[in-house]
Amino acid sequence: MPAERLKPGGPGTAEPAASGLTPEEAFDALYAQAAPGLVHQTFLLTGRRALSREAVERAFQQAWQRWPEVAVDADPVGWVRAAAYEYALSPWHRLRRAHKHPDAPPAEAGRRGQELLSALLELPPPYRRTVLLYDGLGLDLPDTAAETEASTPAAANRLLHARTVLGRKDPDLAEPEELHRRLNALVAEEPVADLPAARAVRTGSEHRTRTWTRAVVGVTAVLIAMTGFTAVTAPTRYVPVNAPGETVNGVPVRGGPEKLRPEDVELRDRLRSEPNPGPERLIPVAG
Repeated sequence: MPAERLKPGGPGTAEPAASGLTPEEAFDALYAQAAPGLVHQTFLLTGRRALSREAVERAFQQAWQRWPEVAVDADPVGWVRAAAYEYALSPWHRLRRAHKHPDAPPAEAGRRGQELLSALLELPPPYRRTVLLYDGLGLDLPDTAAETEASTPAAANRLLHARTVLGRKDPDLAEPEELHRRLNALVAEEPVADLPAARAVRTGSEHRTRTWTRAVVGVTAVLIAMTGFTAVTAPTRYVPVNAPGETVNGVPVRGGPEKLRPEDVELRDRLRSEPNPGPERLIPVAG
């Protein structure tokens, strides 16, 4: 199975690795060469070290689950990078206490690097991702638009807006060449990340796959059982409802005036035909 590996000269390019590697060996080689740099890039994107390591580890787990597809991809590093960025920028992480606030910028970045990182983190996530891919990693505009799932004009507008905001923070960054140089220097810093071994990532991916498979099988079994129970207990014939007006045992009688009897109707008609204005006036009689 062919595999890809990262070129030393560019973070977004790939070349075929040596043939004859097993899937495990090809994955381990890709992980060893790309994972530390991706953790560093994801930290520049989020400002959170633990989240960056978690995102890259989760992305490589997804890559191992879909390794036949990733191994023949034209840019496997880009595949993993996109997965890591998507996970790291998920808004659900804001609800996690550990990732609520960004970490302090690294001291080795220098004052100007720390200021650039702080300004970068103030951008909205889509703009931050666009400027990191274009000015930091050196992707061209169509590739940047494709990775951020935006049209090329939309990616260009995001890039221009991000540059404008960064230029307001630091006038030196108003020049695209200076922004590209300083951001590229941040990306090119020696990554330092405490990552699990590639074998542990593969094992975690397989364990996650088994867990999800068992969960799906369990939910399917429950649905089948519920469907069977419903089929057994459901009525097998249609029971019509009682027609209106029938007396139903155990139900109170309808309230309101009762139906008049014939003698009641006769009395009512008599009273209506012979109105009675009241008793006769009493006149006193002298004794």
